[in-house]
Amino acid sequence: MTAETQLDENVAPLFGALSDATRRQVVQLLGAGPRRAGELAAAAGTSAPAMSRHLRVLLQAGIIADERTVQDARARVFRLRPQSMVALQAWLDQLQAHWDAQLQSFKRHVEGRTR
Repeated sequence: MTAETQLDENVAPLFGALSDATRRQVVQLLGAGPRRAGELAAAAGTSAPAMSRHLRVLLQAGIIADERTVQDARARVFRLRPQSMVALQAWLDQLQAHWDAQLQSFKRHVEGRTR
């Protein structure tokens, strides 16, 4: 397995999890700080069961983590896991480098034809 294939396999679950608008909204909301599921559901305008499903997908993809509060062990607080985006950022950087090289090659080609 090449490093590129491994990288693609690492980002596939992230893209799958982030393919849904509500889950992207949850990520944005959690960017401001940890929240409970009920707060996320209210802010996203979705039902508690629907939010639970979205949170499960984000947890499985490793995008978010949950913690129990000291005050109430039944309550879960969700937060972003910034380290989960490292593979996604590496994939985007690789893609950017590829396109930069392609555009540089095209520029050399065009400049060579105009002389």
